[in-house]
Amino acid sequence: MTKKIARAGIIAALYIVITFLLQAISFGPIQLRVAEALTVLPILYFEAVPGIFAGVLIANIFGGLGLVDIGLGSLISLLAAFLTYLFRRNFLAYLSPIVLNGFLVSAYLHLLFDLPYWEVAISITISQAIVILGLGYPLIRYLKRVKGEIDFLR
Repeated sequence: MTKKIARAGIIAALYIVITFLLQAISFGPIQLRVAEALTVLPILYFEAVPGIFAGVLIANIFGGLGLVDIGLGSLISLLAAFLTYLFRRNFLAYLSPIVLNGFLVSAYLHLLFDLPYWEVAISITISQAIVILGLGYPLIRYLKRVKGEIDFLR
């Protein structure tokens, strides 16, 4: 149990650090949040679900978009991470963070800032797809291949 809590903490910390190292492209209606590549880790580890939630929550606290982004953004990520875990044996696992962030985050950005919904939805969906499929998918393939060798927190 302690090792799983540690793994969740490491995932949250990585999410926060990556988000802030790339802060200029991590927030707003046009974004490329590279840390979202970690949102597919529930495919391998259930404890990644609360880790992703905590990482997004803390990153959004300092992101500057306010309480709606902190609350709703974090809950959307929690739901996406849980669905990723549920669909972990299917390619649908990769679609959860793409679709939910693309359509739900853009909805509250539209309501908060009166931005055109479909343009924001398409922008976020494309950026999520680039990160999830371009970085997250290869990350999962790599971790599956070497899991026994590097999974020191079993």
